[in-house]
Amino acid sequence: MTRSFIGVDPLIMTAASRKFSWPGLVLAALLAVPAGVVATLPAQAQPAAPARVPAKPLPERAGTDAATIVALVNGQVITLGDVDNRRRLFALSTGMSLAPEVLARLNAQVTAQLIDERLKLREMQRRQIVVPEADIAAAIQEVEGRIGLPKGGLRQRLAADGVALRTMIDQIRVQLGWGRVLREEMGAQSPVSEADIAQRAASLKAQIGQTEYRVGEIFIPTTTPGQTDEARRFADTVIQQLRNGAPFGVVAAQFSQSQTALQGGDTGWVQGVELDPTVLRVVDAMPVGAISNPIVVPGGITVVTLRAKREIGRESSVILTLRQAFYKFPTRLDPEHPTEAQSQAVERARRLSASARDCAAVEAAAREAGDKSGGNPGEVRLDGVQVPALRQLMGSQPLGKATQPLIADDGVAVMMICSRESRTQDLPSRKELAERIMGERFELVSRQLTRDLERRAVIERRR
Repeated sequence: MTRSFIGVDPLIMTAASRKFSWPGLVLAALLAVPAGVVATLPAQAQPAAPARVPAKPLPERAGTDAATIVALVNGQVITLGDVDNRRRLFALSTGMSLAPEVLARLNAQVTAQLIDERLKLREMQRRQIVVPEADIAAAIQEVEGRIGLPKGGLRQRLAADGVALRTMIDQIRVQLGWGRVLREEMGAQSPVSEADIAQRAASLKAQIGQTEYRVGEIFIPTTTPGQTDEARRFADTVIQQLRNGAPFGVVAAQFSQSQTALQGGDTGWVQGVELDPTVLRVVDAMPVGAISNPIVVPGGITVVTLRAKREIGRESSVILTLRQAFYKFPTRLDPEHPTEAQSQAVERARRLSASARDCAAVEAAAREAGDKSGGNPGEVRLDGVQVPALRQLMGSQPLGKATQPLIADDGVAVMMICSRESRTQDLPSRKELAERIMGERFELVSRQLTRDLERRAVIERRR
């Protein structure tokens, strides 16, 4: 399946990585701020905290010793305790039962995922790629904000449910670090050329009026027939949880082995010719919101959901122009202990919010803050803004009225919508096409590099 590198409201992503997915609009990071900081968002846009089911005593853990070795990867140990923590994290995220016989169904796939992560971590170490602890802390803080927990609350919640916070930290570290490995790997390759973009545009033009799809995916890789059987059993378990109401993005972020995992499994808009033929037959017949049965594709098994469909070149979109002034913090924000410099930046943003009467004023402020573009990201499609609260804000903010300061962990911004109009888009922009092509290349490089690491590795399974 062809995949887009543009993110959609991922479970785990830092402000820095969000900016990479939408160049020029740092405000996509605003949801990384803890609850109570982003007070300028409309009330209905605030992420609601899910209902908390009272904790019950946990059942006995399967196995007799958490230190029991289940696999060795180039000499690195994976223990029964590692497997148990990861499968419990998955179960707690999806509302799945913690009964030993239920958790046991996750063993094979959790072990495979941990082996894959050990291979990626070793490659990160070989390349001397280090994920800053601040990025990991910001990602955890984002998760806390989304589920309505105070700072530090996630550690307490996981501990109460028998899961070590290290389990989530390790997963985040590999997810973020592997993205940097791929960017480093792609750096030596040729950038997307004008010929590449022209070819893709011509292909889309020939399909005007045909259907394109917005698909979510959970990809489970396999290399042997035995793994295919295990992957299918795991996919059946995942599908049951999804159909019982588990959030697709949460499950994809934890268990999909595609690069779209960081985007909650979202592929972006794809055309029929870009989909595996078997997947296309399924999504073409699916109603929006449905969850597929396991689909065998080259390299593994995928589970898909259809988020939306539309006709190519005949979709009316809301197009915005805007200006934004961003005041970068010299250090990452600790909301409970802001520095003097951070407080000054916020005060500067407040003055601009109160005084700006038109987009020219915000543009001038942006240039004064060091942005040579004057805070102009170009035309923006509202339906392409993947953070729901930001999309809602941009769609409802009165024209020519500055927002109140929007605070993220790396800075504070003031935004003004200059124009908003409905327009029929013939084709995606050159930038969107380039991003689609790069997303496909990232996915291909990820799979190739992972296979190479597996071939060179010494892997011993003991359970």
